[in-house]
Amino acid sequence: MIDQATIDRIIDAAEISEVVGEFVTLKRRGVNMLGNCPFHNEKTPSFTVSPAKGIFKCFGCGKGGNAVNFIMEHETLSYPEALKWLAKKYHIDVKEEEESPEQIKQKDDRESMMIVSAWAQKYFTRYLHHEDEGRTIGLSYLRERSIRDEIIQKFELGFCPDGKDSFTQSAQKQGYKMEYLERTGLTIKRDDWVRDRFAGRVMFPIHNIAGRVIAFGGRTLKSDKNTAKYLNSPESDIYHKSRVLYGIYQAKREITRHDKCYLVEGYTDVLSLHQAGIENVVASSGTALTHDQIRLIKRFTPNITILYDGDAAGIKASLRGIDLVLEEGVNVKVLLLPEGEDPDSFARSMSSSQLTAYIEENETDFIRFKTKLLMKSAANDPIEKSRLVNDIVRSIAIVPDAITRSIYIQDCSRLMDVREEVLYTQVRKIIQKQTEDLRNKGYRDNNYRPQFEPQSEPNFALDATPGRPAEAPKPKYTCEIEEREIIRILLKYFNEEVFEEEDENGEKFTFSVGQFVLEEIENDGLSSDNELINRVLALFADNLENPDFKPTSYFIHHSDPHISHLATDLLADKYIESKRWKKGGAFVEEEHEILDLIVPKIVQEYKLSKVRHMLRALETQIQTAGKNANWEALMELQNQYINLKKVAKYLSEQLGNRTVF
Repeated sequence: MIDQATIDRIIDAAEISEVVGEFVTLKRRGVNMLGNCPFHNEKTPSFTVSPAKGIFKCFGCGKGGNAVNFIMEHETLSYPEALKWLAKKYHIDVKEEEESPEQIKQKDDRESMMIVSAWAQKYFTRYLHHEDEGRTIGLSYLRERSIRDEIIQKFELGFCPDGKDSFTQSAQKQGYKMEYLERTGLTIKRDDWVRDRFAGRVMFPIHNIAGRVIAFGGRTLKSDKNTAKYLNSPESDIYHKSRVLYGIYQAKREITRHDKCYLVEGYTDVLSLHQAGIENVVASSGTALTHDQIRLIKRFTPNITILYDGDAAGIKASLRGIDLVLEEGVNVKVLLLPEGEDPDSFARSMSSSQLTAYIEENETDFIRFKTKLLMKSAANDPIEKSRLVNDIVRSIAIVPDAITRSIYIQDCSRLMDVREEVLYTQVRKIIQKQTEDLRNKGYRDNNYRPQFEPQSEPNFALDATPGRPAEAPKPKYTCEIEEREIIRILLKYFNEEVFEEEDENGEKFTFSVGQFVLEEIENDGLSSDNELINRVLALFADNLENPDFKPTSYFIHHSDPHISHLATDLLADKYIESKRWKKGGAFVEEEHEILDLIVPKIVQEYKLSKVRHMLRALETQIQTAGKNANWEALMELQNQYINLKKVAKYLSEQLGNRTVF
C-alpha cells in the first residue's frame, strides 16, 4: 500500500493541464483549457480542463475527475497503478506501508503465478515458431485458418508440445515450482502422476486488462470425440473466467475510440475480426455471458453489438445474452449471421470494408430482433402473439432506466400494434411483482439495491402521449436534483459562516453553511435513495469539527473514483460569465453574496420534494388499504396524509409557492 504522505505529494505535484496535455492538444479558453475529448469521437471540442480546480470534464460524454482519474481512465489502470504512473512522471519515490505476513504471502503467491504464466506464454510461442512439432502442427493449423503472422504475434499464440509432461519438465528445469504450475492449472498432479494440461494444443493466452497473461485456452487438433475441442485454465487466484473477456487488452483503446464493442463467442472469432480491421471486439471465451463481463465492457463504452452464429444454439445464446446486457443498462444491438456462418468464417469470406458495411446495415436493436425472430412462430395466432408481446415486455422491464424503457415501449407498440398504455401497465406489473417478491423474501443486504421501483415508472398520461415530443430526461432517483444541489453548495461553501443566531443569554454566535445544512437534514431524519450521496454527506459530517478540512480538494482527490467524479461533475463550470456583461454595467449578483437566502431555500426545496414523494407513496397505500377493506390501516394512513399535507403547505408558503431551481 502507498502511504498517505506519498499520495499527498503525488496529488500536489500532478498539474492537471500537464498530465492531460500529454494525450490531448489543449488551447487556452479564459481561465480554462479546451480540447477534443480522448474518450469519444467529437469534432467540436467539449473537453475542458480547469487548472485552478485541478479537474477535467467532458460535457459531451460526461467523463470527469482529477489527474489520477484521467490516467486511470485513459491508460486503464487501477488507482495505485495510476498513482505510480504520476509518481514516475514527477520523479517521486513511492513509499509503501508495511504489509502483514499474510498479505505479503498472498501478494507473492499471485505474483509467482503471474510470472509462471508469463514464462509459459513465451515457452509456447517459442515452441510454435522454432520447434518442428510446433511449426508442422500448430503453425500449419493457424495458416490453414488464414491467420496472418502479425495477428499470431499480436495475440502471442503458441503451441504446447504433445506428450505426457514435456512442458512441466522444462518449467521445473528453469526453476519454476510445481506448486505454482499446479495453481495456475498448467500442470495436473495426482500423487506421483504428473501431466501437462494442454499437451498437443494450440495455445491462446488470456490477458488481463493490463496486458499480463493470467490463463490459457487450448485448442486440440486431434479428431478424438472423447477429447474436448477447447480447454481453458481452471479458476485460480489470478483468473476468474466470469470476470475476464478474451481480447480486452488488445481491444480496449479501439473500443474507447469507436465508443462501441463487438461481442463474439470464441478465440478465433476475435482473431478473424482483428484481421479484417475490426479491432474493437472481445469474446466471452465460450462461457455464458456474465454481469461482470458486461460491466468490464461498460468501463470503455455503453454500446455493445452482439454477433452470434445463425444456428439454433446461436439464437438461444443471443436471447439469453440480450436480457443480461439490458439488465446492466447497456445499449445493445444484435447481429445474427446467416445460417451456417460464425464470425470467424464470415469475416474471412469478405473484405474489411464489406464486413464493416454489412454489420452497420444489418445490426438491429433488441426489440426489432426479438420481434422478427419470435413472430415467425406467432404467425396469425393471437395467443402466440400475446405470448410474444409478454416475452418482449419482460425484457423491457429488466431495463433499469425509466426513460430507456419508455422508448422501448414506444417501439414495441409500433411494431406489435399494441397500445402504449397496455404495455406500460404490463411493465409496471412485472416491476412491482419483482420488487414485492424481493421484499417478501427479505432479500436486503449490502450488495443489493433495487435499480428501479414501481413509482419511478413514467405516468402514461404525462410522459408518453402519442405524438408528443419527448420530455427532458427525468432524475435517476428520488430528489436527485435537490440532493446534487445540496452537495454542490457544501463543496463550495461548507466552511462559510453566514448564519447568525442568539442564545438564551442574548449572545450572538455564527455558524457555517455546513453546520446549517447537516443539522437540518439530521433533525428531520432525511436520507437519500442514492448510497453515494449518503456516503458523501457522512464524510461532510465527519469533518464538521475539522478546521483544516478543505472539501473541494478532499473530494476531488478522493481515492474512490465515484466520489471524485461526483465532485468534479458538480464543480465543473460549462459556461463562463462574460466580462463584457459586467463591463456593460449589468449588475450580477454573486452566489456567495446571498448564501443566507439561497441555502435555506435549497434545504426547504429538498424537504418539500421528499414530502411530495411521501405523499405519492401514501396515496398508493391508501388505495391498497381501501381495496382490501383494511379500515384501521386506512384511518392511520389518512391521518399521516393530512399531516404531511400541512407540512407541504407550510414549506410551499416558505418558498413563496415557487420552485427555486
